Amino acid sequence: MSSANVIEIFSSVQGEGKYIGCRQVFVRLADCNLHCDYCDTDFKRADFCKIETAAGSMTFRDVKNPLTAAQVAEIIKSFCAEVPTQAVSFTGGEPLIHWQFVRDVAEAIKILGVKIFLETNGTLSDELLRTFDAVDIISMDIKLGQNLLSLHEKFLHVAKGKDLYVKVVVTGETMLEEFLSAVEMVAGVDENILLIVQPVTPVKNVRMVSAAKILSLQAAALSKIKNVRVIPQAHKLISIL
Repeated sequence: MSSANVIEIFSSVQGEGKYIGCRQVFVRLADCNLHCDYCDTDFKRADFCKIETAAGSMTFRDVKNPLTAAQVAEIIKSFCAEVPTQAVSFTGGEPLIHWQFVRDVAEAIKILGVKIFLETNGTLSDELLRTFDAVDIISMDIKLGQNLLSLHEKFLHVAKGKDLYVKVVVTGETMLEEFLSAVEMVAGVDENILLIVQPVTPVKNVRMVSAAKILSLQAAALSKIKNVRVIPQAHKLISIL
């Protein structure tokens, strides 16, 4: 069975996107193929995986990396036994770097009947194909200003057979032209794909987006896509993982 470097595992609420507020178990995997200015996650490989001892406690026990899929499945089962859980979210980093591991864990927890939720940067379409039947929900980020639209488009053509939504993080520096290019790409795949416009949570030197700008961006997107929602990172507001 496969293994991976896992940063942390915990039970919390989904803080972003379509399923905001739903109870989920999060499996954060190391490694990413991108380096975004607004990234708020340390995805470097760690000697130990941190497993929260009780939801919301911010206390952890350490398990030596790498972890096998079987180990992670047992940890997930223990969290799901404590509270009804809507989904298990594989996040990162970029979880599709570890696509075989995601498949193996999903297979091992199938008995739980929970959804498999993939949070991805939408650039690894071949890896998505390899794990497609193991995944239920796909939250795909569009990375503005990185010349990735062709990769994102290829990914969306694969992903649109699933419960899919697209998330775009916007900052004070976001240009209307690059935002609209992304919107038009999504609309070209399917105008019914849900688009989440997420105001950036300030980090490093990244500037907040104004209320006027966020509303104008939503209005522009609504001229191309049928369902466009503005949703910030809710978990940051209540200081939970």
